Amino acid sequence: MSYLKVKVEDYVADVTIHQPPANALSSYVLKELSSLMDEFESNKEVRVIVIHGEGRFFSAGADIKEFTAVKNGEEFSGLAANGQELFERIETFPKPVIASIHGAALGGGLELAMSCHVRLVTENAKLGLPELQLGLIPGFAGSQRLPKYVGEAKALEMLLTSEPISGTEAVSYGLANHAFPEDSLAEETMKLAKKFAAKSPIAVAAAIDLINASKTLPYHERVKKEAGYFGTVFESADAKEGISAFLEKRQPQFKGE
Repeated sequence: MSYLKVKVEDYVADVTIHQPPANALSSYVLKELSSLMDEFESNKEVRVIVIHGEGRFFSAGADIKEFTAVKNGEEFSGLAANGQELFERIETFPKPVIASIHGAALGGGLELAMSCHVRLVTENAKLGLPELQLGLIPGFAGSQRLPKYVGEAKALEMLLTSEPISGTEAVSYGLANHAFPEDSLAEETMKLAKKFAAKSPIAVAAAIDLINASKTLPYHERVKKEAGYFGTVFESADAKEGISAFLEKRQPQFKGE
């Protein structure tokens, strides 16, 4: 990996975007991220993925210099479709993906963060979609995910003004889960990641799929899906371990089986 740094410890894969100075999401960064997701999906030593940026930024967005090489609108649409496909994969990934955001998460950077399952931010982080300043619009489904978190009115305001909101504001609008002082973000991120990693990978994957289903399926299909998972998960060795551990008043040791 040239643009991403990866460290795996205690079932947590720590992924750092390394693309100075602003961690732009170039096509090369996205390609490496896609390859990592392939690897993580089958790697039993990885149960949780944390994504953050190196230096002063989470990611300031797409690599604008690459835009000058695009020949026409059709090719530009193709770039957007590729990014959308990757981010949708992250959103539906069977293992939790946490965005740990300091500095700026702008444009494609925020779109990446919104595709993650959880967003933790510093109180003074800056989150926004400033594409209209360039005469463009978000291309990695930012216009579709942002309203789900902050509501249609605030989402449109953020798009039309191109003005970012702070990490504290992001929590108040529902865009981020928690905001922390800058010097404690990394510690709090790992604390939460390890809580996730301690759960049964089978039950975690089912929970993620069910939450995603709540966004798209009619209610009767969602509860039917939940009932199906209820039986499937119950038959796992992890469920038997979890129940035994509860009755024996000890911590369960889940193996993803």
